[in-house]
Amino acid sequence: MSKSERCERLYCAPGNVGIERWAEIVELDVNNHAAVVQWCIGNAITLVVIGPDQFLADGLADPLRAAGIDVFGPSQYAAQLESSKSFAKAAMQRFDIPTASYQTFTSAQRADAEEYVRSLGAPLVVKADGLAAGKGVVVAETVEEGIEAVRSILDGAFGSAGASIVVEQFLHGEEASVFAISDGTTFITLAPAQDHKRICDGDTGKNTGGMGAYAPAPIVTPEVLGFVEDSIIRPLIDGMRAEGHPFVGCLFVGLMIQELNKVRQIQELQHYNSGINPIPLANVVEFNARFGDPETQVVLPIIDGDVLALLASAARGSLDTSVISSVAAQHACTVILASSGYPDAFEKGIEITGIDEAETDESITVYYAGVAKREGSLVTNGGRVVAVTAVDTSLSGARARAYEACNHIHFEGKTYRRDIAARAFKVTA
Repeated sequence: MSKSERCERLYCAPGNVGIERWAEIVELDVNNHAAVVQWCIGNAITLVVIGPDQFLADGLADPLRAAGIDVFGPSQYAAQLESSKSFAKAAMQRFDIPTASYQTFTSAQRADAEEYVRSLGAPLVVKADGLAAGKGVVVAETVEEGIEAVRSILDGAFGSAGASIVVEQFLHGEEASVFAISDGTTFITLAPAQDHKRICDGDTGKNTGGMGAYAPAPIVTPEVLGFVEDSIIRPLIDGMRAEGHPFVGCLFVGLMIQELNKVRQIQELQHYNSGINPIPLANVVEFNARFGDPETQVVLPIIDGDVLALLASAARGSLDTSVISSVAAQHACTVILASSGYPDAFEKGIEITGIDEAETDESITVYYAGVAKREGSLVTNGGRVVAVTAVDTSLSGARARAYEACNHIHFEGKTYRRDIAARAFKVTA
């Protein structure tokens, strides 16, 4: 946004020591919606872009719009596509969007949930219904693990986010993500990306908020992207608008991609069996109602065009795609450096060095996450510490640059995956 010629002033709240390189940090209680509105009016703000999921779930967009301020971000109602998995599932059912079969349960229905787990068989997926910082999902390899996940979540493993749960069929395939920028009526899709959720190489270990990503992801072929646009994004955008709650903002679509050759074989068989529903090329795993991390770090830097102008036009209700000449002008790879122990317990306050050295390569941007400043030094302040992102004309080049930059950054207990983007080359790192 700061690179746009249209950007006169850029503020951020609450912000951190990383984003202050591009924006002025504002001491503002973002949970006090009235105070946010008054500050925006007093400072002649013409556009508000809401990033975090919790602010959207709390409905910050609504009073801002009511005050006549353009907002890139959905209403509280539309944001339930992310803040409530049961809401999202019900919407997909209403709009005939392909997704896994499921049922929703509360703590009072614990026995029913356990019986449903047994009926599904393993593997299966148990999800906390609400926001859980990307960690409220358990992929159960056995029925016993599924029952334990039901009990754990309903007993408060994820706090109020787990007051109800969604138990769903396990989907086979390969995961990918597609972002759609929408003004509530029309949309444009950005470069497809692949996240790496598990903490360890080879997609093993616990789920995290994301350990790295790359874009564009070749698994999302033009054929698959066309299916996603026509059979997932378009029905959702049209359906939400028809129900009086247009989705304005960034719709993040988490997908499970089917193996295309198998799909075509099944479709060939179905040609002789009329009345059978066609096999979808992709199913929806989840929706997010904003830019998803860490895919954003690889999707936005490879856009050739004015990102701020695109977001502003969507917020005004008149999406202008002419301000973008290409959504995938280059390739990008991001590697997350995390604290030792993440996603479980970890220490904070450990000194970080080498970021300046890493960024001497102009293709590198180090995005700060769990970082704070103490006595003039940068220190760790969270589980995921920084996202090291590289851009290059080839994916192999971007990947190599990102890992070279990681070698310059040091803090005790530095943890990261060494196979980010390796799946794109069908090799193991």
